[in-house]
Amino acid sequence: MQQDPSAHPDDPHYVNRMSWLRAAVMGANDGIVSVGGLIAGVAAADPAPGTILIAGTAGLVAGAMSMAAGEYVSVSSQTDIERADIARERIALKHMPEEELHELAAIYESRGMSPGTALQAAREVSAHDALAAHVRDELGLSEASSANPIQAALASAVTFSAAAAVPLLAAIFAPGGQVILSVLVAVVLALALLGALGAWAGGAPPARAVLRVIAGGVFALAVTALIGKVFGVAVA
Repeated sequence: MQQDPSAHPDDPHYVNRMSWLRAAVMGANDGIVSVGGLIAGVAAADPAPGTILIAGTAGLVAGAMSMAAGEYVSVSSQTDIERADIARERIALKHMPEEELHELAAIYESRGMSPGTALQAAREVSAHDALAAHVRDELGLSEASSANPIQAALASAVTFSAAAAVPLLAAIFAPGGQVILSVLVAVVLALALLGALGAWAGGAPPARAVLRVIAGGVFALAVTALIGKVFGVAVA
């Protein structure tokens, strides 16, 4: 009998995976699509195996480094903003504790509590840990949604590299004159698997996720192959 996904006495919430899952899925999707598209575009202009291998390998390495650096910088910026807001709350609690208490009560009241109950709840959570209460209920921050810059960078770089290897290997082992077709098949299969795994890890229906990533990937390959065909110049 299949277990109801809403019953989770011993399982963590799916949202607890959000910080690393987003970076991992983004890295894998970019690896498949960008390197697959790059190879398709180069193959349409110059199908020489050496050219395709160099372009695909360069795209894999450069893309992995770019994804890692981009994730680290963006998540670090997000973390800096969160820390700045937490510092402001700490100062406000020190200098305006009563105003902050009523602000917290107003938040609880807006969520359906009666004024008296909201004020009492605000007093109780503030007595326990006022800063944590404001960080959670006023700023909307939690450990589940807080990303780690190094974790995000590593997840993105590793998944990008592993995923980018799929179209690259498909191009290397493709029969003569069938590079674009081989890459297209590999990209579609890899994106379908990625969509299904991402949906499974996030507890979402797989069909929509699979169709979404496949549609985007096929469109990207079609555009880059067309550009390579129209504007590409074969290397002598």
